[in-house]
Amino acid sequence: MQLVWKQPIELDFVSGDCRTVKGPSDALACLADHWPRRGPFYVAARSACRAAIDGRRTAEEARSLFISAAEEAELPTH
Repeated sequence: MQLVWKQPIELDFVSGDCRTVKGPSDALACLADHWPRRGPFYVAARSACRAAIDGRRTAEEARSLFISAAEEAELPTH
């Protein structure tokens, strides 16, 4: 069963693409395939998403770090 967040996150990319991220697995794919700028929050979010999938962190902790990574990369979220 795939983990999902209580509230999905929508990201707007510079290219004009919009992506809805529903949980840690979606977030990992987005971080790997679409991320424009990788910094400390990127690394933390990737780690937290993996940990949530493995049951070592909550999905909401991963969500919070994913939002921080989006802010770090200057990606609008809604």
